[in-house]
Amino acid sequence: MELGADLIVPVMIGIAEQDFGVRPLLEALVREAPEPVITAERRGITTGNTPLAQVLKTYCTPQGGKLSLVRVWRGKITDGMVLNEARTGGMYRLMGQQQHSLVEASAGSIVVLSRMEGIKTGDTLSLEPGLVELLPKAEPLGPVYALAIMPEKRSDEVKLSSALNKILEEDPSLHWEQHGDTHEVILWGQGEIHLQIALDRLRRKYGLAMTTHLPQVPYKETIRQVATSIHGRYKRQTGGHGQFGDVYLNIKPMPRGTGFSFHEAIVGGAVPRQYIPGVEMGVRESLTHGPLGFPVVDVEVTLINGSYHTVDSSEQSFKQAARLAMQEGMAKCQPSLLEPILAVTISVPNEFTANVLRLLNGHRGQVLGYEPKLNWRDWDEVQTYLPQAEMHNLIVELRSLTMGIGTFRWQVDHLQEVPDKVAERVLNKQGG
Repeated sequence: MELGADLIVPVMIGIAEQDFGVRPLLEALVREAPEPVITAERRGITTGNTPLAQVLKTYCTPQGGKLSLVRVWRGKITDGMVLNEARTGGMYRLMGQQQHSLVEASAGSIVVLSRMEGIKTGDTLSLEPGLVELLPKAEPLGPVYALAIMPEKRSDEVKLSSALNKILEEDPSLHWEQHGDTHEVILWGQGEIHLQIALDRLRRKYGLAMTTHLPQVPYKETIRQVATSIHGRYKRQTGGHGQFGDVYLNIKPMPRGTGFSFHEAIVGGAVPRQYIPGVEMGVRESLTHGPLGFPVVDVEVTLINGSYHTVDSSEQSFKQAARLAMQEGMAKCQPSLLEPILAVTISVPNEFTANVLRLLNGHRGQVLGYEPKLNWRDWDEVQTYLPQAEMHNLIVELRSLTMGIGTFRWQVDHLQEVPDKVAERVLNKQGG
């Protein structure tokens, strides 16, 4: 057998929770693993005495604050040393949950540095961070599974973002966002069990019990037809100064992805200039909730005419008149439902490619093609467009088809009209 052919892989059997096989594993590591200087050489780390270390993992503890688990690759690190412009607040050796103070740590040591603010998992630590060689680090996995989360107690909402940021420091493969359209707090991860573990940590470490549900799909709506000279008049008389605004609007669809555009074509001062911003504001507010119940996109509105009262007219009155005109006009423009379409790249061994194609067909996917994955022997990458509504359990089904090793990455690509039968189900659910 060729020396260094990497054809033998040792396997150690054990159960860490019950301490079965842990000590033989540690003994094997001490006995069989190469010396730190050899490992450093394999990684291309130059020799010398200048301190060089890397953060392996981050912990956030209620008592000790932030703890950075660090591997020392070169030189010595001492308590109180400034690394990457952050002073260490203490140095410890971990033995389970026990911490033993240290004064210094030499190459090969794995120690904990406390209160290293601004330092993240994977960072290279040195005395002069701008000049040091950066050690390679694992890139965080892209999110593939999501749950919308909400604290069981409303009073806990103010603590949620801080707690989420802390568990994300501990686990960079998690991600969270507050969606701009649905206003839900969405937690992303690698699967259902991964998220359940994260939620359990929120409950145990920060006292935040959460409820969860599937994230809403951020549907939009648009229009198919033009509506012209839509009249909106707002008139109120309540004693003293009244309120009066009167507008005529043209509404027409725009190409997909254009957004919203407002114009005015007033002649002869039918609507004074100071009231036109109120008209635009009323139009914009009406588009946040269209006839189908979703935000409206790809629409052009033009103010073409109107009238005013020298005493009773105001910007607010014209805002209300515009809203009334939009409410009437949008219903005449054949509103249609749009859904977000994601560009998805699926990576699987090529023996499973045919099964993946069938899976995508069952999820309203539009397969764009597939090709061998670069530098991955016997693997394919499948390119597809997939509705976001079909994405929730994709990773679960994909792993089931591929013995747990298939994965994907995605990004939002465009909006597309929802098929009539699907739109009917969505609108019935929205109305119910």
